[in-house]
Amino acid sequence: MELAELLKVAGAAVERGRAVTASRAPGELTSKGDRDMASEVDFAVEREVRAFLERETPEIGVLGEEEGGATDGTRWVLDPVDGTVNFIHGVPLWAISLGLIHEGRAVAGVIDHPALGTTYAAAEGLGATCNGRAIRGSECTDLTDALVSIGDYAVGPDAEQVNAERVALTERLYPRVQRLRMIGTAATALTWTAHGYFDAMILFSNKPWDTMAGVAICREAGVTVLDLDGTEHAPESRGVFAVAEGIREPLQELLG
Repeated sequence: MELAELLKVAGAAVERGRAVTASRAPGELTSKGDRDMASEVDFAVEREVRAFLERETPEIGVLGEEEGGATDGTRWVLDPVDGTVNFIHGVPLWAISLGLIHEGRAVAGVIDHPALGTTYAAAEGLGATCNGRAIRGSECTDLTDALVSIGDYAVGPDAEQVNAERVALTERLYPRVQRLRMIGTAATALTWTAHGYFDAMILFSNKPWDTMAGVAICREAGVTVLDLDGTEHAPESRGVFAVAEGIREPLQELLG
């Protein structure tokens, strides 16, 4: 299939996931570690979307956050509910994120926000849209005007050590930018960067189901997307640095 056709498949798959979220409450929670959990809806959405993709594109593997799957080759990468903590607390910032990786690159993605009524989509060479309308990233050129999204602090047994770097970055950033925001969902932060609401987004992790759809959408919206060391972003990158090109250099210096 051509990318345009695969993007339609992705959109139809995500629509099925959205229908699942509309029909049931979070339900019983399954612990995935310290203060990390999945809801019944996470599993139900993943199974619905996975089944659809396996029927429509059997030649493409599927990797889901909750039930695993393909880890190499051309593959769909799915986060059935990105922002589960927000979801179970009734905060409307959560998303269904479905990306497509081909030859080690994010080439397409659909991210739907059921509680907000917005669907973002993009495929390489075809542009990026929100609810069918073209979007472009920020044209910010002054760091003091920049609204910057940063990823959550870590939880778990190594959290103190892991968070030392994140806290240090926060301390370097807040005197230099207009404001910082931590919204609890990487997928949403990436779409809002693609839409120009955020001027940059910094994430200290890079789980493909969280990021690859948003990376594809950002790139097609004209946003520069790099790893934290300034190299081109890839599925195996350590983190995500999505930024308006006009503030890339000064903000990259602050990443250390």
